[in-house]
Amino acid sequence: MTPIQVRDTDKFIYQSPAAVINARRILVKPNLGYPIGPPITVSMRVLGTVLQGLRSSSPDAEIFIVEGVCSPVALGEIAQRNGLYSLLDAGMELLDADQLPLREYPNLSPSPVRFATMLAPAILQEVDCRISVGAFKRTYINGNALISASLKNLYGLFPRSHYKARSPKSRGQLHRPSVPLVLQDVYFTIGHLFDGAVVDGNLKLVSADWKPDKGQTVNLGKVFYGEDLLAVDRVACEIGGESIPEYLNVIECLRAKIKKGLAHHQTLI
Repeated sequence: MTPIQVRDTDKFIYQSPAAVINARRILVKPNLGYPIGPPITVSMRVLGTVLQGLRSSSPDAEIFIVEGVCSPVALGEIAQRNGLYSLLDAGMELLDADQLPLREYPNLSPSPVRFATMLAPAILQEVDCRISVGAFKRTYINGNALISASLKNLYGLFPRSHYKARSPKSRGQLHRPSVPLVLQDVYFTIGHLFDGAVVDGNLKLVSADWKPDKGQTVNLGKVFYGEDLLAVDRVACEIGGESIPEYLNVIECLRAKIKKGLAHHQTLI
């Protein structure tokens, strides 16, 4: 696994993970859930650079940009307002995660928090490579800081029709018992499938409450990327002036436990 890369935004050139080379189908999951520009969503500059890097590494691949919104505004309208369509070539397609066929993904965690399986688009297992492109945010839920980067970005892949609570526009079921706990289930159902992560840290959002679409903007001028979502998010926090979220530590420990168990099983056979 390659080391995590940190680049000044104006010098960012995306180096694709090995899984992209000669891939036929690539999925990109950007944070584009709101009809507002960065740092609420990823910048078109960073996303465009990622798409250029993917295209350079795999000239003939189909590239699917997949997102599920968090607002009443439709994904196509958000893409139009943010300028996404100007970045797409003939082999790139924007897909609404809420309108895609679904399948159940098993939770590989040795200690599932809430979900033994989770519903997400079937296309995740129909592509050769998956990349998360997240914005960098700090919100507060019940007085506790919540860091959103490449892993939390995956919330947009889960169907609102299934995971809604009081509001049909959000995924309230994924906030119970808490987001940091449910992120364990997110990682071990679909997060582990991802081959790369990018965190747009040019600007960081710091919200005064739980709302991820309002707050103060902090200028960091950095982009973080690599093959491991957890490692990318950890470096983004270290350099971006945030405490390491406990959910990263817990997931890394569970992941190591799984790998140790697999290694022990292989020695037995």
